Amino acid sequence: MTEKVYQKDQGGSLPLWAVHSLMLGASVIVSSSFTVGAAITRGLDPAVLILVRYVLAVLFFAPVLVLRHGFTLPPLRQLCGYSAISAATVGFFWCMFEALRYTSALNTSVIFTLVPGISGIYSAVFLKERLGRPRLIALFLGMVGAVWVIFRGDIHRLLALEINYGDSIFLAGCFMMAAYTPLVKRIHRQESMVVMTFWVLATGVGWLLVLALPHLAAVNWQGVAMRVWVGIIYLAVFSTIVTFYLTHISTLYLGPTRVMAYSYFYPAFVLLIDWGLGHGLPPAIIVPGVLVVTLATVVLQRGAAEKAPTGQGERQGLPKR
Repeated sequence: MTEKVYQKDQGGSLPLWAVHSLMLGASVIVSSSFTVGAAITRGLDPAVLILVRYVLAVLFFAPVLVLRHGFTLPPLRQLCGYSAISAATVGFFWCMFEALRYTSALNTSVIFTLVPGISGIYSAVFLKERLGRPRLIALFLGMVGAVWVIFRGDIHRLLALEINYGDSIFLAGCFMMAAYTPLVKRIHRQESMVVMTFWVLATGVGWLLVLALPHLAAVNWQGVAMRVWVGIIYLAVFSTIVTFYLTHISTLYLGPTRVMAYSYFYPAFVLLIDWGLGHGLPPAIIVPGVLVVTLATVVLQRGAAEKAPTGQGERQGLPKR
């Protein structure tokens, strides 16, 4: 299927090229969060750091919700659905910041490329999404590329399962994050993405209060470095609000597996970001793995897109054609 605008009865729907552009932008932002997270993760306990991030995101996003939709508590069933989505993301982010104390931003970005494959399995089982042979092959190659980087292209390390503590923690988080886009697809009920994004963030604060409560009393708030606060604000606004919103929209157009496939770009973007910040380049042996997972994304984006529900663009506040 060529990239074109959806049927005319789709009201305010976006052309497919624009949806891909949104996801590409979101991928750059998410990739930067690995580097930012690695820089600030020792400034606060991971649960406390993510709690502050989510609280700021909710405070920044609340005026948008109130101005556009007012403030109404969703039905209990829908609120439970939002809580399930936020549980997946909160669990992942906690694993991410804890892992970054023991492993590198590049390692975490590459391990994250396992998520599309896991998400594809979730989608096939729970959403009956048909992947097709080319996409299955691409998912497999993406996993191979990820494993190549994790084990530095050394078959002996692979056979000995030599992975560090941080990699193990992050891998557990990836299994939680893989449920994110399938849950968005399953739980969305035609409501505005502004509403959905806000309540996913708000219920996330509830989960984080449970995780962070034992550590809050021990925090020396005055001793937190300014760079940590700047990093948290960046993560709250860009890596949380912006990427959540763009991912929620794109999932309705592209489907969970194709949205998650954009994570295959993360290692390449992290390499470029770290290089731009003067951190140098990684060992040449891992470059083939990075190239494989990047090319796998291109393959996964081929094929028919999901049809957005009628008038979806208008409900989400998207521009008309």
